[in-house]
Amino acid sequence: MSVRNHSFVTEFVIVGFPGLQPEFYGLASAVLLIVYCCTLIGNFAVLILFATPNILHKPMYIIILNLVVSDVLFSTTTLPKIIARYWFQAGAVSFIGCFLQMYLVHYFGSVTSFLLLIMALDRYVAICFPLRYPMIIKNSTIHILNATAWIVAKACPLMMVIRAYPLPYCDSNTILQCFCDHISITKLACTDRAPYSFPAFVTAMVVLLGPLVFIIFSYCSIIVAVLQIASPQGRLKTLSTCSSQLIIIALYYLPRCFIYLASNIGIRFSTDLHIVIIMSYSLLPPMINPLIYCFKTKDMKQTLMKKFKKSTAP
Repeated sequence: MSVRNHSFVTEFVIVGFPGLQPEFYGLASAVLLIVYCCTLIGNFAVLILFATPNILHKPMYIIILNLVVSDVLFSTTTLPKIIARYWFQAGAVSFIGCFLQMYLVHYFGSVTSFLLLIMALDRYVAICFPLRYPMIIKNSTIHILNATAWIVAKACPLMMVIRAYPLPYCDSNTILQCFCDHISITKLACTDRAPYSFPAFVTAMVVLLGPLVFIIFSYCSIIVAVLQIASPQGRLKTLSTCSSQLIIIALYYLPRCFIYLASNIGIRFSTDLHIVIIMSYSLLPPMINPLIYCFKTKDMKQTLMKKFKKSTAP
């Protein structure tokens, strides 16, 4: 009998936080709804800012635009279902729907990782090779790199889904997570998941650590270049152009690296705490990033202030 014929599960049930008491379901759904609304409002505000003035049509802001789209799509993929689970007790998701969500979760995560690499490349060339920057980093170049990121990111999540979908799922169908991802789904398979989990782990490390290695290299090179600037004011001015990017990169990579490192050195968390950490680094950056874009990048801050003054003028 084929492996596929052993799959008796027709739908999965997203549990969310298993230790959460029913009397707090309304509060949990309200908090998640606020996070989702703030994410949409903040990121759509950035899209509106980008759509109007030509001053933002520069390589760095084109990268930010792509990050905004990725953040909105990731939040829309994950949050509505877990909100419905707590608000309407509608945690069931179809077999195919769960794998579709798994693909999209890992896809948008991969896209963000590659876009952060492009962001680091932009800053690396701008600071280490300032005279060659206009020739190397053009809007057309960034468009090509961004498109490449969106296309290349499809491969790894697709491989995960292709390998996980045919596994036999014949026992529990409850997913101890707020959305369908590779680990939470394959844990439910009625077979040894080691041959499937290790390649997925290697793939995740390539997608996560590959860009991170270049990002670390680029910012180390930037620090060396900045230290060669004689003027203290010049050093601070140069570093300030990287501050927003460093905050965004730290929000994305540090919690993920901590979770992977902790799991490999034997640090164990409760299921609820583990889910809270994952939800925090998955959903808070898309909500916080628009504030970083608007208040830590000079052109966007100036554009925002102009629009605010125009709207409040009598």
